[in-house]
Amino acid sequence: MPELNIERTHTLGLSGARTVAERWREQADQEWGMACEFEPGESEDRMRFSRSGVSGELVVTGSRFDLHLKLGFLLGAYSGKIEEKIKANLDELLGPAPPA
Repeated sequence: MPELNIERTHTLGLSGARTVAERWREQADQEWGMACEFEPGESEDRMRFSRSGVSGELVVTGSRFDLHLKLGFLLGAYSGKIEEKIKANLDELLGPAPPA
């Protein structure tokens, strides 16, 4: 199964990142039909999601978004397009990247 690992840094802090993660969850539910489970933590939150042919986890901290996605056989053929779409979506939600 193809796997995608997408990482983004941000300067939102955990509270701001939680707000963005919630918007991402809403989009994942509405646009892609994902079932999401949210597990808040003290220093990081985890959001597990799945639907037919896709499963994964989004880990949100005060400075990072780490998305790990496993694609089933049929969706694996579209992994490049799926990765581009997710990256663009996260970039839109998070805003400009912080300076290195």
